[in-house]
Amino acid sequence: MKFRVLIALVALALIAAACGGDTISAPTVSGDTDESSESDEAMEDDAMEDEESDEAMEDDAMEDEESDEAMEDDAMEDEESDEAMEDDAMEDEEAEEMRIVSLSPTATEMLFAVGAGDLVVQADLNSNYPAEVLDIASISTFPLNLEEVAGFEPTLVLSSSPIDGIDALGIENMVLPAATSFDDIYSQIEQVGAATGYIGDAAEVVANMQADVEAVLAVSADREGSLTYYHELDPTLFSVTSSTFIGQVYTMLGLENVADAADADGAAGGFPQLNEEFLVTADPDIIFLADTKCCEQNAETVAARPGWDQLSAVLNGNIVELNDDIASRWSPRLVEFMQVVSESVDSLEAVAAN
Repeated sequence: MKFRVLIALVALALIAAACGGDTISAPTVSGDTDESSESDEAMEDDAMEDEESDEAMEDDAMEDEESDEAMEDDAMEDEESDEAMEDDAMEDEEAEEMRIVSLSPTATEMLFAVGAGDLVVQADLNSNYPAEVLDIASISTFPLNLEEVAGFEPTLVLSSSPIDGIDALGIENMVLPAATSFDDIYSQIEQVGAATGYIGDAAEVVANMQADVEAVLAVSADREGSLTYYHELDPTLFSVTSSTFIGQVYTMLGLENVADAADADGAAGGFPQLNEEFLVTADPDIIFLADTKCCEQNAETVAARPGWDQLSAVLNGNIVELNDDIASRWSPRLVEFMQVVSESVDSLEAVAAN
């Protein structure tokens, strides 16, 4: 009986021990938890690095794209530069091939004024400005020998009137007739610039000339009264009226022409021949001599003419000796003529005021 009770007690103890073992929780290992956390952080860092790497790759891609665009722009600029160089080379080649003969002193001055003087291989004997042209001017135009002109192998010939037979030789003839207005002068300068490739230079010459003309006229606009004048073309007393271009210039400067009465009907075409009696009666305030070079006229020779010593212009010393060339060629130097006339009038008015 006791033995059975003992066995039962032992069995109960074993059962109790077994139940208690099942309720014990497994111990928590802190080391494993820390490692797992660090692993997650490392994975997050790797992800961020990958993201930054992707952004860097995108930046590099953008930089490469910008670099490609810059290279394309450089390539285009190089191409444009090459084209510009080719154009310049073509212009230089054309300039080298162009050979010009000028048979007009006015045209010669225009050519040199726009910068095309180096293209002039020959000129007429009357072309004497600028000084460089004196070394090549040798062609006589009275009469004109077309074979002589062709012998210089010109590609362009400038003249004041058409040249018969020049077309048959395959030579271009640019005709620049005597100007009848300032607009004519400006237009001819621009034509010369266009024909020779000096368009910009011609435009600058015109602009400067226009500004100078306006400056001279601005001074004359303030003058009071009207002085009379006589413009002499040669010692035989040929003159000009206000209907001519040079006569218009005098009018613009505030002067009155005594020769107008000698060609009132225009029969002389604005170039009447006067006489001593007419001039003594008209008694001009100023005498402008445009025959100082051709005919060696000056204040002394004029004063020595019979009866001229009684003219007011002679008595008062108002004889202006002009440069024949400047007073007869409608080139950019026309401004110099205007300035001389204007200064002469100013000087005369100052003496009268005193």
